[in-house]
Amino acid sequence: MSPLPSTVPAIVRTRIRAAVRRRAVPDPVEAERRSLLLRLMSLMLQYPDPELVAARPTVAAAVRALPQSPAATELAAFTDWFTEENPETLARHYVEMFDLRRKSSLYLTYYLHGDTRRRGMALLALSRRYRAAGWDTDRGELPDHLPVVLEFAALSGPGAGEAPLRQHRRGLRLIHRALTDADSPYRHVLAALLTLLPPPTDEDLKAVAELAAQGPPSEDVGLDPYAGGLFAPPGTFVPPAPAPPTLTTHDGDSHR
Repeated sequence: MSPLPSTVPAIVRTRIRAAVRRRAVPDPVEAERRSLLLRLMSLMLQYPDPELVAARPTVAAAVRALPQSPAATELAAFTDWFTEENPETLARHYVEMFDLRRKSSLYLTYYLHGDTRRRGMALLALSRRYRAAGWDTDRGELPDHLPVVLEFAALSGPGAGEAPLRQHRRGLRLIHRALTDADSPYRHVLAALLTLLPPPTDEDLKAVAELAAQGPPSEDVGLDPYAGGLFAPPGTFVPPAPAPPTLTTHDGDSHR
């Protein structure tokens, strides 16, 4: 917040600052609502193994119980498909969308850095963020896997917890675009997530269009995508710059 002019009476300045501090305190009800939405999204974006398939009625019931919102509407559209499709089709569709298509991969740092040394640094930074928050990161997945990032956001809150999602919102828009082009029901989960993030700027939309046109870089054979591995030298691919950080308030407002 910019310093208040000295011409403003001291008591008024004090009251304004106090109001700003109150506004910055997260609303517990809103924080709980966002946490539940993020947990559901994390669950929906995991591989549909037998355990998740068996839990489909519970997931659908949780979505039906959500307060009305654009995100809840999108998740309901997804569960309508998810609960009715047979398990074999669910598994094949998941692999096709997220394992075989680069433009809808769920590994977020890939869209910013490709398979370069910069990506390894970004993965390390994300792991350190989790550890600093006291969160166990040994989950069998890279720290930038979207279900992992969503679970961290749900546990840690809309401020620091959702920061990685805001940072990677351009990659998230590319995933949504790719899933929409493929007419995948998973597009509804990404659409729900995007309703919780700051609206895109013109720069965001331009960066997503450029990345969609040229695609993420190709992986080198034998490349270790995590810390300690060998990374392709930078320069063969220049991804869009990361989205600038945003400041959020409990009522959903965002400021550049």
